[in-house]
Amino acid sequence: MQAEAAATPVKAVKVTFTAGFSRRYTDSIREFEIQAKNIRGVIRAMNDLFPGLGETLEEETSIAIDGVIHEVDYTQPVKPGSEVFFIPRIEGG
Repeated sequence: MQAEAAATPVKAVKVTFTAGFSRRYTDSIREFEIQAKNIRGVIRAMNDLFPGLGETLEEETSIAIDGVIHEVDYTQPVKPGSEVFFIPRIEGG
């Protein structure tokens, strides 16, 4: 009999956007609670809710998890109860 691989539990995380970003992309909804194991899962879940948003999140934002800004690493795990904050990138000119 083969042993089955243990399923990795999917975690509930809080996703937060700035007011301006939420007005533009999420019908002014600033906070969401979603199920995800890592940042890639967070982006996919948001894209499922708002088609096309995933690409915008990847190209136009930085990511803070529990108040710590992270390098772009879509495999970065998220813990149960973590807050993921998408920060619009500042463009210079």
